[in-house]
Amino acid sequence: MAIDESLPFKPVRIAILTVSDSRTLETDRSGDTLVSRLEADGHVLAAREIVTDDAPVIAEILTRWIDDPQVDCVITTGGTGLTGRDVTPEAFNRVCEKDIPGFGEYFRWISAKKIGTSTIQSRAMAGVARGTYLFALPGSTGACKDGWDEILHFQLDFRHRPCNFVELMPRLREHEASD
Repeated sequence: MAIDESLPFKPVRIAILTVSDSRTLETDRSGDTLVSRLEADGHVLAAREIVTDDAPVIAEILTRWIDDPQVDCVITTGGTGLTGRDVTPEAFNRVCEKDIPGFGEYFRWISAKKIGTSTIQSRAMAGVARGTYLFALPGSTGACKDGWDEILHFQLDFRHRPCNFVELMPRLREHEASD
C-alpha cells in the first residue's frame, strides 16, 4: 500500500455531522478533529452540522447532503453505540443503498488494538447512497482519529494504491442508467 505521487491529488468534498444530545460547535472536539484532518489532507469541508440523536432527523440531513451535488462524502461522529439514544446506524439504514461492511470490520480491528474487546460495542459502519459515501464513526475523539488516520486518509486519496474510494466515485451511480 502506498501513495502514488505521480498521480494528481483530487480533493473530496466532505460534510461532517456530529450526532449528540449535548455537544455544541464550541464543545465538539470530535467534529473539530475530523475537520482539521480532512482540511490538512487537502479535502474540502462542504458542510458541518450538529444534530441530536434522532433517527428521522439524522436521515433527513443525510438525504439533504446525498442530494447535494457539492457533497461527495458524509462522515458522522456519534450515535453508534448500544444505548437507546444511539440511532445513527438506524438512520443510515434508512438511506443507504449499499453497505460497505469492510469499513466497520476494519475500524473495529484497528480499535481492538487500543481498547480490546470493548470494540464490539461499536456499530461503526459505512455505505453508499445515490453516489455519496457515508461513514459513521463513534463519538470519541480517539475513534475519529483512528477512523481518519487509519482508513479514510488513505481511502479518500485518489493516489492510494492498489485502490481507493475516490477512483470509484464516477461509477457509483452507473446502475441508475439501466433502471
